[in-house]
Amino acid sequence: MNILEYENYQEKTSHGDLLFPYITYPCTIPLDFAQVPLHWHDEAELIYVKKGRGTVTVDVTPHTVSAGTIALILPGQLHAIGPCEKESMEYENIIFHPDILLSRKADTGNTDLLDPLFSGRLPVPSFYTPDDPCYPALSACVDANDAISRTNPFGYQLYIKSQLCMFFYLLVSRCRQDPLPERHAPLEKMKLILKYIETRYMDKITVAEIARACGISASHFMRYFKETTGTTFTAYLNDYRLTIAARLLAASDAQILTVAAECGYDNLSYFNRTFKARFSMTPREYRKQHPAEAQSGVPVK
Repeated sequence: MNILEYENYQEKTSHGDLLFPYITYPCTIPLDFAQVPLHWHDEAELIYVKKGRGTVTVDVTPHTVSAGTIALILPGQLHAIGPCEKESMEYENIIFHPDILLSRKADTGNTDLLDPLFSGRLPVPSFYTPDDPCYPALSACVDANDAISRTNPFGYQLYIKSQLCMFFYLLVSRCRQDPLPERHAPLEKMKLILKYIETRYMDKITVAEIARACGISASHFMRYFKETTGTTFTAYLNDYRLTIAARLLAASDAQILTVAAECGYDNLSYFNRTFKARFSMTPREYRKQHPAEAQSGVPVK
């Protein structure tokens, strides 16, 4: 399971299909899950905070967010979502592929605006709060899409696209920033590392192995990972595995031994100890606190 599939386990109502990739997932941290680890994907994402406070990390820089904040995550941009101290945060994950806005035939709307915006060459802020002058118009676009997505009437796809176009028009017309340098190569390397972890976390991954896959020495890899993320590779990998394990425990009735094995733990006692150290409860106790999800029939991938 990659991290986007992990996020998708939170789906309450689907607002689209494979031919129209626009989906909204209501989530609560830490009720639904403890955090969403640092990751990236090809889709664009809006994180719309409804209640409480939390943290949203963009390109390894954490930001405290509160009710009303809208965070824009561009395709390929590193990001994570987590709690703020002991507070909870309710938010919407609005995930869509840029292709739904791009015309098949090249035009200046694509070449001069959307392509540069989604690639980061047309820089705009990542965060928008109720104090920002353009916030009422931006949030109105998101709220309008939320409203129509409750019923999805005939033609709703055109309406959603029109509101997204208005949202990005507002960004490029009112919120443009001075041009930024190209995204740093170190972050591009980190993206490769994170994708490697997403596809191999269930296996035994050694520092030497992943360093070799990155074409660098083990010592360089460990130093680079710690400097970029603020944590060690071993700690990140373990936290990633436990995050997925918690999601699987809540979303299925699979045996705890099976969940542990699927997340890279071949020793059940060690998994139980590590899980309790991370979540302050055993895997069995964690599952008991999420009975509705465990009985919801969501398949384990």
